[in-house]
Formats: sequence, structure tokens, C-alpha cells
Amino acid sequence: MLRVSAFRLLGRRGASRVSLLEDFSFRYYSSGPLGVRDDTRDSRAYFTTPIFYVNAAPHIGHLYSALLADALCRHHRLRVPSDAATGFSTGTDEHGLKIQQAAAAAGLAPSELCDRVSAQFQQLFREADISSTDFIRTTEARHRIAVQHFGMLKSRGLLYKGLYEGWYCASDECFLPEAKVTRQPGPSGDLCPVSLESGHPVSWTKEENYIFRLSQFREPLQQWLRGDPQAITPEPFHHTVLQWLEEELPDLSVSRRSSHLHWGIPVPGDDSQTIYVWLDALVNYLTVIGYPDAEFKSWWPNTSHIIGKDILKFHAIYWPALLLGAGMSPPHRIYVHSHWTVCGQKMSKSLGNVVDPRTCLDRYTVDGFRYFLLRQGVPSWDCDYYDEKVVKLLDSELADALGGLLNRCTANKINPSGIYPAFCATCFPSEPGLVGPSSRAQAEDYALVSAVATLPKQVADHYDNFQIYKALEAVSSCVRQTNGFVQRHAPWKLNWESPVDAPWLGTVLHVALECLRVFGTLLQPVTPSLADRLLSRLGVSSTERSLGELHFLSRFYGHPSPFEGRRLGPETGVLFPRLDQSRSWLVKAHKT
Repeated sequence: MLRVSAFRLLGRRGASRVSLLEDFSFRYYSSGPLGVRDDTRDSRAYFTTPIFYVNAAPHIGHLYSALLADALCRHHRLRVPSDAATGFSTGTDEHGLKIQQAAAAAGLAPSELCDRVSAQFQQLFREADISSTDFIRTTEARHRIAVQHFGMLKSRGLLYKGLYEGWYCASDECFLPEAKVTRQPGPSGDLCPVSLESGHPVSWTKEENYIFRLSQFREPLQQWLRGDPQAITPEPFHHTVLQWLEEELPDLSVSRRSSHLHWGIPVPGDDSQTIYVWLDALVNYLTVIGYPDAEFKSWWPNTSHIIGKDILKFHAIYWPALLLGAGMSPPHRIYVHSHWTVCGQKMSKSLGNVVDPRTCLDRYTVDGFRYFLLRQGVPSWDCDYYDEKVVKLLDSELADALGGLLNRCTANKINPSGIYPAFCATCFPSEPGLVGPSSRAQAEDYALVSAVATLPKQVADHYDNFQIYKALEAVSSCVRQTNGFVQRHAPWKLNWESPVDAPWLGTVLHVALECLRVFGTLLQPVTPSLADRLLSRLGVSSTERSLGELHFLSRFYGHPSPFEGRRLGPETGVLFPRLDQSRSWLVKAHKT
């Protein structure tokens, strides 16, 4: 019997082996530098969330994953405004022992449980304005076809049937080496084996399964990651995976005995075995883009996965190895985020502190809660949620700073004609040194123009680095600068009837409205409805809202402006309502 790490495998390994480095690892890199994709060759992009396990109702961590993917996807659409250029999938993971057990405990058939909880995810994502192009369920026929076709790994000599003996965690649906298992007191006081990472119970399993030759992929995976430092982002997670690859990489059991696990997809040609739930689940990313039909190849090289840190090993080691084994490349990017805590504690049913995302969407509005999670969430570390933080942030940045700025610049008293006023180049010359008798611009005003002019590029860079929170911080900073500009020049003190005041009054409003147009455009991926109302109020048409059509403050740079003299859109009411007026419910909530 051959012992591999904590697993004992005895199999019919066969003589036919694939030469990994020659057959597929280097084939992936042969068209260019190691691990570097040429972004100019194809504007397509495919974003995915994890498919969410249907053993429990969705929480804010699930919504956060979906919002990160949604914002990345929407920002790409601003860059490449074509429905055919961007794909975005989410969905539910519906097979496995945990679902089988949860359904039995609830007195339901597994399919009934899956239908019920999957519907909850779909409803949440509709309410949260998640713009996915596909919602995949692993119980669908198209997915079964894709998973069974992926079993061609066997014909490539990468699967063998062997005896697996080791620890298995049903709650986490994963196999664990001895080093990842510890003992903790159980309900009776006896020491019970549990997962060192999750604390969930594990059991010793011994059965004959199909085994994937994962151990052969250690070097190709290391080459992939070392060749592309951004393959896994943020960097600490990239470093973590490389550290894992310094350790032993045992072969992986990819099936379970069907008499033990019947709720899943059978191994093709062997009904005695059910495909391992994680292999089943990971193939969903291929199912959505048409695998095994050839069309999937036009999407796969441009795939970005957005995942939580708890499933990093499955996506950064198992999945790339399986893909390489099938003759495909690893995903282009794996974006990893950390978790949300509540008032400093991990969310837990036993503590009663699980935050219902649908309640938050109702309480803070859809745009408000989207903004909060993406503005406060930092992928590199866990972030804390509490109600007062939400209220303070949204009142400050959306209601007061952004909404107040829009109200000031479009109010009938200050802009009675209801138009985009003309820009006066002599009042605000393009060079600070070109000071004439009509010039009224100050050094801080030029700093504002420079900051807003470079903002789209700065925001794009933050999106590329998976730092959406920094993109929103940059927008918020420019909103504050614009408010300072308006406050500094006090247009409400100027007179439209004065030939001296009028050109400068129009210029101040023109600059402020141009800044607002940039902010509205850049906020579309995060607060789509709010941004739509803002841009509509400015009279910006649906064809003028992409990054390619932005052209900030054209008149300042000596070019004609399509907005100068344009009538503003109809009044849309308060851009974002202040929340502190409803703080009474916060007091009541804490008293109870």
C-alpha cells in the first residue's frame, strides 16, 4: 500500500502517463511571456462569483462576493460598451453530502431544498441589482453534460481508481491531511476530531474512489504563479498559495461511493461512484460559457474568478491543476476577498448576529447598501459591520456631499434657466499664468480640474488592482474638492443680471456640473440607480455614459462641449435620503 501524506492510496495507476511540462503546462505559455496575457488581443471578459452552497439562506458575505463581481463587470462594460464583450455568472452549488443530510433533517427531498434556497439567492441578487448574464444551478442538465465530459481526464492518464483512507469533513465537503485535524471536546466531553481551520467535525473515511494525480502538478502551478504575480490578487493570497505549494501535494480523491453519496452526478461508466462535489462545482465556470462545445474557448482565456478566502485552495490549486490536466489554461485572474464580521465577532447562528442582506437593502436602499459594502470592504482583511457605521457613511458621502452638490448646482434659485451654463475661458484660462482682467480662477481650482481629469484613470487602475474601495475613496475625495470649489466661489452670491458676475457664475456651475457628470459616470458600477438619476438630472443621454464618451471639461481644453447650453433633465427629487432621521429604530434595536 502506497502512503501519500495523510492519505493512503492503492490504485491501478497504469503505465500511460502524461508528460506534464511538455504536454500542457508550457503549451499554455508558448504564445507569450510566462503567465502574461496580451490584453489587446481580445476585449472580452468573463467574471464569476463562486456558486453558493444551498444548505442555508444567503448572508452579507454572499452578497459581498456578488457585488464585487458585479462592480468589476459593470466597470468593464463602461470600458467596452458591448453586451457581447462581457459575461458574468453566478449561481448555486446543489450537490454533495451536506445537502443530502440537510434535506433529510428538514424532511425534504434534496431537490426541494435546492429549489427553495436557490430561489432565495436569485431573489436577493435581483433585489440587489446584480447584473449577471447567467445564473447556473449544478442540478441543470447542461451542467451534468459538462461535468461528465470533463471526466476525459481519465483518458489522459490523470485519473486512477484507488483506495482512499483519511479524514473527510462533510460540512466543508473537503478531504483533510492529518496536520489539518485537531481534537476538541464534544457534547459529551470526549475529544472529537475536527477541522483545524473551520472547527467542523471530521470522520475517518475508507473507500475506493477515483483519484486525480494532483501531485504531478506542483511544478506547473508554481511556474504559473511565479510567472504572473497578479494571477491571484491581492498579493498576500498569492504568497499564501505559493507557500502551500512548498508543501507536499498529495493526489486528490475526486469521487465518493454512490451508496454513501447519492445526491450528485454519477461517474460516467461507473454508477458505483458519484463525482466529488468540488469537482462538480468548479466545472460550472465552463458550463456557463458553453463547454464542451468549442465556443467556450473564446471566453475562457479572459476569465476572472471572484472568491472568498475560505475557498482559496480549491480555486488556486485544485482547479488550475484540473484545468491544466484537461489541456486548458488556468483562469486569467483569481480575485480573493476576506470576510465580514459583525461588531467584531464572526457571524454565527448560535450568536444570533447573522445580518440579513435583504433587510439591509430595505433599510439603507439598494444603492446605499451596495455603496457601503464596496466602500468599506477591503479584500485583504476582514471588515466589521455595524449599523451606525452604515448610517454615518451614507449620510456623509451620498446624502450630504454628493446629493447636496447636485441640489446646489441645479436648484432653480441658482440656475433659473435650468441649463448647462456656458464656460468662460477668460474667467478660467487653461494656464494659471494666463491671468487677465476677467480671470477669477484660483490655484485650488486648477488642482480640482487636474484631480477630476485624472480620476477615471485612477479609478480604472484601482479596479484592475481589485481595490474598489480605493476607487470610491478617490471619487469621494474629488466630491469634497468640488464642494470646496463651490463653497469657495459662493455662486449664490453672484448675480445673473450683472455682466461682470454672469460669465463667472456660469463657469462655476459649468465646472461643478462637469465634475458631477464624471462622478455619476464612475459610480455606475457601484450605485447604478443613483448614478442613473444623477446623470439623467444633468441631461446626459444613455449613449453618453461610457468611459469613451466622458471628455471632461472640453471647453477648458479648447474643444467644443456637447453639454454647453443643454437643458438639464427633469427634477428627480432627493438624490439620496438622509438616514439619521430614522435613527430611532437603531435605539430600539439595541434596547431589545
